Amino acid sequence: MKKVIAIVGPTGVGKSEVAVFLGERLKGEIINFDSLQFYKELNIGTAKPEEEERKRVPHHLYDLLELDEEFNAAKFVELADNLIKEIWERGKIPILVGGTGLYLRALEYGLFPIEIPKELREKIRKSAERDLTGLYEELKKLDPEYAQKISPRDKVRITRALEVIYTSGKPFSEFHKKNPFSGKKRYDIIKIGLNLPRNELYQKINFRVLKMIEKGWIEEVKKLLEKGYSPDLKPFKAIGYKYIIEYLQGKIPLKRAIELIQRDTRRYAKRQLTWFKKEPDIYWFSPEEKENILDFLKNKLAIN
Repeated sequence: MKKVIAIVGPTGVGKSEVAVFLGERLKGEIINFDSLQFYKELNIGTAKPEEEERKRVPHHLYDLLELDEEFNAAKFVELADNLIKEIWERGKIPILVGGTGLYLRALEYGLFPIEIPKELREKIRKSAERDLTGLYEELKKLDPEYAQKISPRDKVRITRALEVIYTSGKPFSEFHKKNPFSGKKRYDIIKIGLNLPRNELYQKINFRVLKMIEKGWIEEVKKLLEKGYSPDLKPFKAIGYKYIIEYLQGKIPLKRAIELIQRDTRRYAKRQLTWFKKEPDIYWFSPEEKENILDFLKNKLAIN
């Protein structure tokens, strides 16, 4: 099985920098699996790779979505599968980079051990194009529990749930409760985890938030709201954005907004580490150990 590399770890630890370093030296191409970096106009607050970094190594799955578009693990797996194949065909190595652990797990193991017939998938897709409301009503009858949890406009989740229900004869919510993953590996992924001592990581996070504000994060959010985007959109519920919106609405002072962003980002980093520490087969390094990581990967990939 051909190899894939994944760079994982908490927000602010330095994953992008390490990924570019490795991409240049291992003939790699970078695939994003950070859920917020898929959105086109969220730049500063999501800490997307700089233009200079993107020129050094090809980057994929950044700036894909409008702010009001839905996205999920199933869609990510579909896009990433195609990209990985293309990168292998170019004789390059796919390097996955991000902090959304669910997406990486979905890619590695697949989401459900159910083979959906192509004819059924096509039929449901066409129905969704014609009458998504009707499909949602159908889902409400067949699986009211799951229908309650999703938006009537969420085409990806509605169609996926109905595919599983029609194929298996069971409610989608049943599979969701038990195990959303197939349990069978789809890729041989060499996972590199990056971490720092907690105090050092938290200092980096606090400093990075201040730099984002300096770079124009508030102006970025203000322009998006002026374009007519609703402050209630899902991406605006992400860490940082909601507090900047509250500041712009006059609900909290800037100093308090910054403190809350720093606090919530530290908490998020802790949750990410908890997730990744439970994942098997992750090789942990400090982000400063770039040469050691490179040597380790060369050995794993049998590259001289």
